[in-house]
Amino acid sequence: MIPLSILYQDEWLVAIDKPSGLLVHRSEIDRHETLFAIQLLRDQIGRRVYPLHRLDKPTSGVLMFALDSDTAKKCGESWETGVDKAYLAIVRGVPAEEGVIDKPLKEPWDRLGDRNVSKDKPEQPAVTHYQRLAECELPYAVDRYPTSRYALLKVRPQTGRRHQIRRHFKSLSHPLIGDTSYGKGVHNRFFAEQFGVQRLLLHAAEMRLPHPCSGETLTVCAPVTGEMRRLLETLDWLNSIPLAWRKI
Repeated sequence: MIPLSILYQDEWLVAIDKPSGLLVHRSEIDRHETLFAIQLLRDQIGRRVYPLHRLDKPTSGVLMFALDSDTAKKCGESWETGVDKAYLAIVRGVPAEEGVIDKPLKEPWDRLGDRNVSKDKPEQPAVTHYQRLAECELPYAVDRYPTSRYALLKVRPQTGRRHQIRRHFKSLSHPLIGDTSYGKGVHNRFFAEQFGVQRLLLHAAEMRLPHPCSGETLTVCAPVTGEMRRLLETLDWLNSIPLAWRKI
């Protein structure tokens, strides 16, 4: 296993660029998996780590850990209101130039984490802001139209519900490309066959949070890499994203 890319580290925090396909921790759904970000990072830096948030297995990008339980608790107290996260997403179709999706979501039931909790969970507030960065129309009849349109979005979730971005854009009929749970198979297959991209096109590019010791704003960026970067180059979209998100 290639060492994890460490984006930031001090006495209290460490942030990595989580690869697409790597679980943060053990999951009942992926019982066959043997590699997890928690154990890999612990072994790599020789210290116990405490994940401060979730990042879906197919999503890449900034993943933040505390290096002790007190820091984890302090960060947890301000996480919902004090942290700003920004993602890059590629979706089917072309949404409005900018917008806000305000649609409550019911948390999916997890057999491992929710075994003692009722499956009938109530809906919770969920708000997602987005801005269209680029768009294209390709001369391929992927679905029922003679051409196919796609867009690159900058997405800022105001709340942190499970699969929030993926579920919100599905509700707009603009599912994320590569999403095997909420997306559309014909478009996923087209990107795999035409561009060699077989991952979810969702990348956690930036996180801003108050540092648990100094209180000053800490900004951590994960430049887009690998097949998602190659796709942005192919579609001539790379220069549409902030410099810090594309500078390796």
